[in-house]
Amino acid sequence: MVRAVRGAVQVEADTREAILAGVTELVTAVMERNALTTDDVISVIFTATPDLTSEFPALAARKLGFHDVPLICASEIDVPGALPRVVRLMAHIETARPRQEIQHVYLKGAAALRVDIAQ
Repeated sequence: MVRAVRGAVQVEADTREAILAGVTELVTAVMERNALTTDDVISVIFTATPDLTSEFPALAARKLGFHDVPLICASEIDVPGALPRVVRLMAHIETARPRQEIQHVYLKGAAALRVDIAQ
């Protein structure tokens, strides 16, 4: 079955290092909590709040071995009062897990975005 898994992380600063570290932590947590390998991943969409411009979030996934997985980065809409410095992802995966067993991952300050499902 094809499923989607969501996640987000608030990074410490708009620096290349902070973005790569935060996205690495997020992608690793999504993969581990859902018992996934890169072969299970169909594609990943990354978005970043408009205040993050120092690096493409997809680079962190490439460094983790997502070499033949289609990845794309986009900018979130600039909503007044939105949580700053957030990278989100939506990964399309192949899994036998039912929808209710998919583990969505919200880390650091981004946990406030989805307190109903934050890990």
